[in-house]
Amino acid sequence: MSSTEAAARERVIGALRAESDTVSDRWVQLQLAQEEMRDIVSERELREEADILLGALLQGLESDVPAQRLVATDRSLRQAVTDLSMRRARGGAMPTVTSMAVLSLKEALLEAVQRQTRDTDELFVTAVLINRLLDAAGALSFETYVEGREEIIRRQSRQLLEVSTPVVRLWRQVLAVPLIGTLDTTRTQVVMENLLEAIQEHEALVAIIDITGVPTVDTAVAQHLMQTVNAVRLMGADCVISGIRPSIAQTIAQLGIDLSTILTRATLADALAAAVKLTDEAAHRPSGGVRENP
Repeated sequence: MSSTEAAARERVIGALRAESDTVSDRWVQLQLAQEEMRDIVSERELREEADILLGALLQGLESDVPAQRLVATDRSLRQAVTDLSMRRARGGAMPTVTSMAVLSLKEALLEAVQRQTRDTDELFVTAVLINRLLDAAGALSFETYVEGREEIIRRQSRQLLEVSTPVVRLWRQVLAVPLIGTLDTTRTQVVMENLLEAIQEHEALVAIIDITGVPTVDTAVAQHLMQTVNAVRLMGADCVISGIRPSIAQTIAQLGIDLSTILTRATLADALAAAVKLTDEAAHRPSGGVRENP
């Protein structure tokens, strides 16, 4: 570390030690001046963030870590910036607003340093140091925000998929999954997981997959259905596919898709009748007997 940078660090450290509350108040006011911020984070939360971040910044500056690596390597400082950004992401703030919240700390810090010295050369070197530190913090906050929003979107998409693919208990040991819309790989995985968990929980013997609400059945959809059926069978349950409309039956035949090993029915009512019959047969089957495929 050069003597010039060391002197600049000492000036920032001195400003933080002498005017921590003033810098914190100024930073909070600068953030509240942004309309987008007012509805996302309360003033109390902003003050808590300011105390934590300024404390971590002071601790980091007092270490021997170079300024350009401080935000990336100091655990407390990195955590403070990450937490701030994630709170903005959960609140729905735009990424630029989040970055500007961090960058506005420059103004508050520079004002504090100016009250410590009026030497233009010293102010210039100190400003360069502050810019280097907070530019890195702004970049980290932007990166964290993007990752956080993506995770929130993935979680919300997963929740929507689970809501759109409920597992319904129709009869004793009979479950049904009414599918509506396109069946893709991601949705198939959700359907499979939810259905297998429900089979285990309810000790189900038959699972009905109703595709009445599926607009089209192509090779990919048929493969997804086969995967689900095979997984259900591995759990020791039978599977019935209902909702085979004439148009879908014609498409399946034209595509040469073989569903001969799967019990199919035109309507959910027919599938339920078949499922009840299967459960009755299972109840009267001798213990230890081998169940035949329907």
